Amino acid sequence: MSLNNIGVIAVFFLYLLFMMSVGVIFYRRTANMSDYFLGDRKLNKWVTALSAQASDMSGWLLLGLPGYAYLEGLSAAWIALGLAVGTYLNWRSVARRLRTYTQAAGNSITLSDYFENRFRDKSKILRIVSAVFILIFFLIYTASGFVAGGKLFSTVFEFSYTAALILGVVVVVSYTFLGGFNAVCWTDLFQGTLMFFAIAVVPIVALFSLGGASVTYTELKAIDPHFFDLFASARAEGLFAGAVAIVSSLAWGLGYFGQPHILARFMAIRSPEEIKNARQIAMIWVAVSLAAAVAVGMVGRACVAPALEGADSEKVFMVMVNELFPPVLAGVLLAAILAAIMSTADSQLLVTTSAITEDIYKAFIRKNASQNELVWLSRLTVIAVAIIAGLVALNPESSVLDLVAYAWAGFGAAFGPAILMSLFWKRMTRQGALAGIIVGGVTVLVWKQLEGGLFELYEIAPGFLFSVIAIVLCSVLSKEPTQEIVNEFDAVNEPE
Repeated sequence: MSLNNIGVIAVFFLYLLFMMSVGVIFYRRTANMSDYFLGDRKLNKWVTALSAQASDMSGWLLLGLPGYAYLEGLSAAWIALGLAVGTYLNWRSVARRLRTYTQAAGNSITLSDYFENRFRDKSKILRIVSAVFILIFFLIYTASGFVAGGKLFSTVFEFSYTAALILGVVVVVSYTFLGGFNAVCWTDLFQGTLMFFAIAVVPIVALFSLGGASVTYTELKAIDPHFFDLFASARAEGLFAGAVAIVSSLAWGLGYFGQPHILARFMAIRSPEEIKNARQIAMIWVAVSLAAAVAVGMVGRACVAPALEGADSEKVFMVMVNELFPPVLAGVLLAAILAAIMSTADSQLLVTTSAITEDIYKAFIRKNASQNELVWLSRLTVIAVAIIAGLVALNPESSVLDLVAYAWAGFGAAFGPAILMSLFWKRMTRQGALAGIIVGGVTVLVWKQLEGGLFELYEIAPGFLFSVIAIVLCSVLSKEPTQEIVNEFDAVNEPE
């Protein structure tokens, strides 16, 4: 496939120039750590909603999920359903309370800050453990974005995968380095809009090109009689294996409660009262985007010839855009993939950087470091983390969906139960939080290495369950929280 023409390249060049410009603008407005990591809690509802969802979906929305639907058919909708429900519950149950609690608990600007302040952990062990798991899983997560970027640039510019990967890393690092959280969120507003437009338009145009929904349906049934069967895996592999597959897909929704880059948006909105409107905007975006992503993969099965196999199935969106649209419009639609990649990779870099700067350097190495020093250290750390993630992403056969699934499970199991129960359970203790984070994170790391039978279950499910159990047991068995902690919990929750 050749997309090496002046129209596509011009669109990409203008898009990248715009991203860099935003970084330069916010470079001049970044004076301290709160600015760099939370935008000084001044995001409006539109920026919060679209930034949260754009940073959530990443390149897998236009590559991984369509590729999975291309191979598996309608059964891919189980993942979409789990994610939609998880998104709603996260906005409905966590967003407002986390925004209020993080400000009340010492104006916390990172999850590690929040855990330490919420439980008055003077030992700083909660901060260290949180930072370690953030580093482990965000390196994997950021690598998934760089893999997607490498595939995109190698297709558009006909570079080698390695050269394309380096180009993608340089672009993402540049504006994150300069502008920090504000640059990331305001570019996400634009990128989220572009992603929404692209993922919605492509399957509609493809359906018309094939002769309509009825003709497409008939053609897909001829290719695979079970393509529209939601329970195809259960019928093909047996009841137990099918149930494991469906539960695994739905379990993606559990991941939302523990994703630091999404939770940071809740913490940064300028007013808790704007959460409701932001949730409505976010849910419309998510419902349409997830349904359209599954549709891209399914319609692409009839639209794309010759058939794509294995990891190449993740190129179905790119192939369809190349075949169905004129060069300039194709450039705009392909830029949506870049938007998806950048909107998540930049957020991941920022959270990883905050873990190193705030939770390690400031906490243990230079407690009296100036704000200017910390901001510049954060910028340099962005570069270092990006280089390591780029090295992890060097294998061109890596699957974007597989890498995302691993990191998503890690965060969901390590931090999800701890966040939920710290917001809703007054009796939770520091020991419970520590046990939950460790048990959830380690379960994911170990479960991922096991194979066969029950171990085919997506690792987030057992990780989340075991983390909840660990939190409850250790909290009940340890000393009750101090009156100061109880009073703060009551004050935060009183309005609701």
